[in-house]
This record gives sequence, structure tokens and C-alpha cells, in this order.
Amino acid sequence: MTALAFRPAPPVTAVGVVVPAHDEQDRIGRCLISLRRALAQVPDGITTAAAVVLDRCTDATPERVADLVADWPQATVLTLPGDRPAPRSADLISIARHGLRGTGIGAVRDLGLRAVLQQLSGRPTAGTWLLSTDADTTVPPDWVRAHLRHAADGVHAVAGLADLATTDHLATGALWRYRAIVEHGLHGATHHHVYGANLGVRADAYLAVGGFPADGSGEDHGLWRRLAAAGYTLVQPVGIRVRTSARLRGRADGGLAGLLRALHRDDPRDDHRDDQGDDRAAGHRAGDAVCDGA
Repeated sequence: MTALAFRPAPPVTAVGVVVPAHDEQDRIGRCLISLRRALAQVPDGITTAAAVVLDRCTDATPERVADLVADWPQATVLTLPGDRPAPRSADLISIARHGLRGTGIGAVRDLGLRAVLQQLSGRPTAGTWLLSTDADTTVPPDWVRAHLRHAADGVHAVAGLADLATTDHLATGALWRYRAIVEHGLHGATHHHVYGANLGVRADAYLAVGGFPADGSGEDHGLWRRLAAAGYTLVQPVGIRVRTSARLRGRADGGLAGLLRALHRDDPRDDHRDDQGDDRAAGHRAGDAVCDGA
């Protein structure tokens, strides 16, 4: 997708990342440790900020996050209160649920991104790169730098891939069908998938299109469609990858966990069916219907 009548993008001088988290006490540690390591590898002269949005947590996620960011001054923790009181912390900002723009996970991601933009308010939005990942995801050490290499080429948004971390619990047939869906969207060095766990966008473009859709599911694809409709330069390279949970019960409706669960429901057996051609076609349809190709 080629941008229409946009000024040349200036160099990136700031990076902000959002991590929404709902009951992720067992995974949030690995996520934040990997993210902090990746942010530490940005080139000199680039300011960084991160926001963790605790979304109605009922487990020990808030305490885990508080410990992890205690010596991380660039990190902000926002909490959307649930039934369980959040721990007292000077670094934790409580946000009333009515302060969100909507009811979906897109509103949660947007809240975090606008928080990092406040932290980075001295930097121009055209030179600020916003990143989104998930609390059940780990990013490689060169994740941020890989996004910035595309930003340096004048790109407005980057959608990377998300590999499944541990798949031993998945039925063989379901895993085969999922891989068929992913492979169907690969085209040489590019792909047609969009994951909220591996998404980057220039801040001025993000704000111009209204950010993530605030309601419903599929906020990652919704933002991508908004950017495409506005004519921004978008790339989907296969070389930028994160590792994400292959769980069957996710924290948001309509996401990757929903697709994996649907594939299990369609073919619960632990082996391949003889009509693999039919399976491949069914897998492609499932991916397109559930989350636009995973």
C-alpha cells in the first residue's frame, strides 16, 4: 500500500509500547522482561516509554507488574478496576472504566498508547513509533530495532508475525489446520496477517485515523483497515516475529485463542484426516472468518 500525498516521514526519535493485561500472572513476567530488553537496544538518541494496562485483574498480575517496573522509570502502569482492589503503588494510575473510549480491547490498547504519548509529549508525533504487543507474548531482542528499520524507510505501519510458543497441548489436526491458514497468507518476504501482539505504527498516522476501533473484537485488523483506507504506507514483513501463547481460552473475544479453539472444535481428533485438501480449504475459511487469516 502506497501513501498518497504525505510529507516524507522524519526520523524516529521516540518509541512507545502498550501491553494490555488481564489475569496474566503466569506470563506477564516473561513478556515485560523481553520487552525491556528490546527497548534497551534502540539506537542512541531515541526516547522510550511503555504502558501496561491492567484490565480488571483478579489474580496476582498487578503485584507482579509492580515488582517488574519498580526500577523501570520509563514504564507506566494503568489499572482498570475490577472486583478486586488494585495494590497500592505510587507508580500505578487508576482509570475509571467510563474513562475508556469504548468497551473492546481496542479501547484498552488505545488508553495505553495515549498514556505513552503523554510521556513522550516533547517529541513530535510524526517521529514517534507506537508498538503494541500482548501480555502472553515475548518479543526478541531486536524487535524494536526491526520495526525502526522499516520506519526509517518512510513506512507508516508494520504488521509482523506471531509464532505459537508451546503447541504440545494442541491436537495434531488442529495445529496442522492452523499452520495451513498461516501459510496461506505468506507471500515470499511478505504476508497478509495482522496481530495486535506485533504491530507498529507512526503516531501521527495512528491519531489521524482515530486509533484502534474502541468496540468489539478484531481491533488490530480494524486499525490496519483504517490506515489502508487513508492511503498510508503499510508493510507486512515475515522477518519480524514474536512468540505468543497457543492457549485455547484467551482474554479477549475473537482473537487467536478463539481461532485455535474453533479448529479443535471442528476436528478434535489427534491425527490428520484423509481429505487433507478439504481440511486446507476449511482452515482457510475458518481463518478468514474468525480473524481475517489469523
